[in-house]
Amino acid sequence: MEDFLTGKKHIHFIGIGGSGMYPLAQILHGQGFYLTGSDNNETETLDLVRKMGIPVFLGQRAENIEGADLIVHTAAIMNDNPELMAARASGVPVIERSVLLGLITSRYENAVCVCGTHGKTTATSMLTHIFLADNVDLTAVIGGKLKAIHGSGICGKSETMVCEACEFVDTFLKLYPDTAVILNIDCDHLDYFKTMDNLRLSFTKFCNLTTKKIIYNGDDKNTLIAVNNSDFKGSRITFGLDHKNDYYADNIEQISDFRTDFDLYHKGEIVDRISIFVPGAHNVMNAVAACAAALENGCKTESLNKGLSTFFGAVRRFERLAEIKGITIVDDYAHHPTEVTTLLETAKKMNFRRVWAVHQPFTYSRTATLLHEFAEALKIADRVVLTEIMGSREKNTYNIYSKDLGAEIDGSVCVETCDDAAEYVAANAEAGDLVITFGCGDVYKAAYKMIEILGGTVEHFS
Repeated sequence: MEDFLTGKKHIHFIGIGGSGMYPLAQILHGQGFYLTGSDNNETETLDLVRKMGIPVFLGQRAENIEGADLIVHTAAIMNDNPELMAARASGVPVIERSVLLGLITSRYENAVCVCGTHGKTTATSMLTHIFLADNVDLTAVIGGKLKAIHGSGICGKSETMVCEACEFVDTFLKLYPDTAVILNIDCDHLDYFKTMDNLRLSFTKFCNLTTKKIIYNGDDKNTLIAVNNSDFKGSRITFGLDHKNDYYADNIEQISDFRTDFDLYHKGEIVDRISIFVPGAHNVMNAVAACAAALENGCKTESLNKGLSTFFGAVRRFERLAEIKGITIVDDYAHHPTEVTTLLETAKKMNFRRVWAVHQPFTYSRTATLLHEFAEALKIADRVVLTEIMGSREKNTYNIYSKDLGAEIDGSVCVETCDDAAEYVAANAEAGDLVITFGCGDVYKAAYKMIEILGGTVEHFS
């Protein structure tokens, strides 16, 4: 691919506070490029960007691009955005962030790209922890914030890069993976893919882009189809719970709500007894995938537990925020019925009196398409509170509202805003309850508002 970075000195980011832009800014800043950026709203991420010494313009205007010799924008920026229009008229190269991410992966000899419908951020974070424990000076791009690297990206000096690879609108097909890790393939983003066949085909194309190794879930039917349909000629390595896999977990033991131990096997031989400190059987699978990828990329066995022992979850992945007046408040990113089911089933197995589900549905198309599946998943909770749908990039041409989802869940409560949800839960939750706010929008604000109303502070658990 064309190397847009060679010879560039000043790179401008339109929408620099976006979750996909921030780690790229961290990497390029670490490589010595001069960066500027703009965004429309003040956020915690913009504060972090400024602390790196990167000038940020609040509000998107034509004059913000002055002096730049490369301009990067997020896919969320509309074509009539005045800053983007000025960029395209300037004669300066303009690229979308996924193209830049692809270029960055192509510059590393060992790019490990983690994809799958569910678990990408957690598995990528686990793998990053293991590499750090193995003293690998890696570069990383993660879809959520990770305390170990003080953000969602880090720029290292080795040839190893760990990258979360998202399938949405085929973004991951712009990457250059040396090792591909495929966690699972489930029905999602069907507003774009339309059918499961199309979705699997994209993963097959991702396999064909991979140069060295594919490490994939041997227990997942859709993943097996995608990999087996590929023309990939390198090493194929499976992981899972079934003993037929190259790497598998056995003798799984729940030690406490937030600790699970298991034996990690490789081709029938025990590797080590592994401990993880994030809840749920799904995280055992994420850990097996991360361990397999680490070992297959040269990490020492002793680095597995060393790395995983310091991982207590990425931000917004079953993130414990507070315990106030006997009420535990957790925030999570779950926004698909399978993820919601896994989240709430995990919560119900823990030793809490009641589980509260505080959910902000995301996009009208997904809510309309998966309405009944979301309702069945949410019914697992003891109490359900729904905010209005966050439309994001969409207009409500579906005539769908949260009350339509609530109508399928006995006893659910529908409110307008995150603040409304926080006030309702704070007034009705009791000691011994677990409250989980979840969704990929800004529902986390409800969790922080609850903590404020209850008179507590955000805690840092370890």
